[in-house]
Amino acid sequence: MHLSLRQLQIFSAIAEAGTTTAAGEAIGLSQSAVSAALSELENLLGLALFDRIGRRLVLNGHGRALLPEARALLAGMDDIERRFRLGDEAAAPVRWRVGASTTIGNYLMPARIADLRDGNGLAHVDLVIGNTREVASAVQRLEVDIGLIEGPCHEPGLEVATWREDELVIVFGDRHPQAALLRAGADMAQLRAACWLLREPGSGTREAAEQALLPHLHGLAEVLQLGGTEAIKQGAVAGLGLACLSRHAVADLVALGRLHELSTPLPPLRRQLWVVRHPGKRVPPSLRRLLALDEGTFADA
Repeated sequence: MHLSLRQLQIFSAIAEAGTTTAAGEAIGLSQSAVSAALSELENLLGLALFDRIGRRLVLNGHGRALLPEARALLAGMDDIERRFRLGDEAAAPVRWRVGASTTIGNYLMPARIADLRDGNGLAHVDLVIGNTREVASAVQRLEVDIGLIEGPCHEPGLEVATWREDELVIVFGDRHPQAALLRAGADMAQLRAACWLLREPGSGTREAAEQALLPHLHGLAEVLQLGGTEAIKQGAVAGLGLACLSRHAVADLVALGRLHELSTPLPPLRRQLWVVRHPGKRVPPSLRRLLALDEGTFADA
């Protein structure tokens, strides 16, 4: 047998009413049910909580010590019931765990989380950032409620839907050895011969850059692998090579004049961003609002 909130409710009612009969009337139970619940509670604790004085029950030292704690627990229960039974999912307490690949997690999600909290101050989002492969794996293992990825999902059994389209841009820094020439733009031969700064295999940014560039360049002469988007940005600023990144990721350094967008004969470079979920997970309204999911996305949620 374990201590129950019902037992504490009955104990508190007896403390206030002074008899099991009056306590039963207050909480809608028979006198015998109240007496039985009190006996179970005292047996469970191994302590008497009341002194029996005639027909009255008067709190003893143990009972007086228990009463404020019991009332606090009961008040907490009442608060939980009040908040979770509002009938308004948008205003109910909620905590989502969202997996996001690097660019999405660092540059797109913070503003969305702020918007969700503006609409519901009880909403919390734990953002787990990794590369595309790591996020898909976290969704598969049910470590996150939903995932946002920048490359194709290679985990079996997951449900994947289009989310947003992302524009890729090619950038360089003032310290690039050919910066003066690059300001006027670059032709296909220069792009093929360039040193490119790329993420690690398994990264959606790496995969997107290769998918955008390789059909036109048919190979990259030199690749310098750096372990994160920020490292690639700073590498481009330092003149290590060209970078092909999301416009969202480089907007800050472009605005500061530390990176420059390269004009090329390539067509507009775009990639698809994806939302992925485990088939056992639902997508309730507040999570749908956080991600601004289209009505038809995971429509069975």
